[in-house]
Amino acid sequence: MKIGLAGGIGSGKSYVAARLKLRGITVYDCDSAAKRLMRTSAELRRQLTAVVGPEAYIPRESHESLESFDLNKAALTRFLLASEANAQAINAIVHPAVFADFEQSGCDWMESGIMYESGANRYVDRVIVVTAPEALRIQRIMQRDGISREKALDWIHRQWPQDEVRRRADFEIVNDGQADIDYQLNTILELCNKPF
Repeated sequence: MKIGLAGGIGSGKSYVAARLKLRGITVYDCDSAAKRLMRTSAELRRQLTAVVGPEAYIPRESHESLESFDLNKAALTRFLLASEANAQAINAIVHPAVFADFEQSGCDWMESGIMYESGANRYVDRVIVVTAPEALRIQRIMQRDGISREKALDWIHRQWPQDEVRRRADFEIVNDGQADIDYQLNTILELCNKPF
């Protein structure tokens, strides 16, 4: 069974994924995979350059015979945030590459902050959403990224509302700093091992 781990920014998905790793469960991280693929895939570089322009990548000298490139994150972010159409154009390139990579990874678990927005839910059988109160999410984001409360809220509001993701998910893990994560995981893993 393929299981998706969803939850908005600051909800604590990565913490739950780390708890799963301690149990010997490898969780495929869609965000890390997207960054890796944008850096290493010649096909993604070609497609992103066609959409964003030559500034999407910065050529660098290489000791190898082929020229290598660094992803220009600043240019990509500027393009992405300029309009919804731009964001959709990037997503239409990157998301399919990530999902294909997940299917070849051998992992049964996938972590995605935009599980439903991206269509990642189509590649898993069940979805677990990690939730946390908004005030706590804001605090976590501010501390982790060193950004203002307004910027943290902006990132939260760029994703689907937590209640909507909770409504669609099969299971919920409450990560409010009080609830026992391992107890919740044990209960859900037990349920996931039973036929639905």
